[in-house]
Amino acid sequence: MLGLIDPKILVSSLLYSVLGVVVFWSSFLIIDKITPHYDLWKEIVKDKNQPLATVIAAMCVGIAVIIAAAIH
Repeated sequence: MLGLIDPKILVSSLLYSVLGVVVFWSSFLIIDKITPHYDLWKEIVKDKNQPLATVIAAMCVGIAVIIAAAIH
C-alpha cells in the first residue's frame, strides 16, 4: 500500500494545521491589543514601518515555533 495516504493521518494533520493557524492569529491579535500606542497592522502595512515589521516577524516566528512544539 505504498503511496496511499491514511485518512486518519490526513485529517489529524489538517486539524492540527488549522488549530495552529487559529492560535497563531489569536496570539497576534492579543499582542496587537496589548501594545498601547500602535495599531500594528496599520503601522506595518500602511506606514511601511520596517523596524516594527522585523520585530513582529521575529515574534511571529517565536510563536510559531512554540505552537509547533506544543502540537508535536
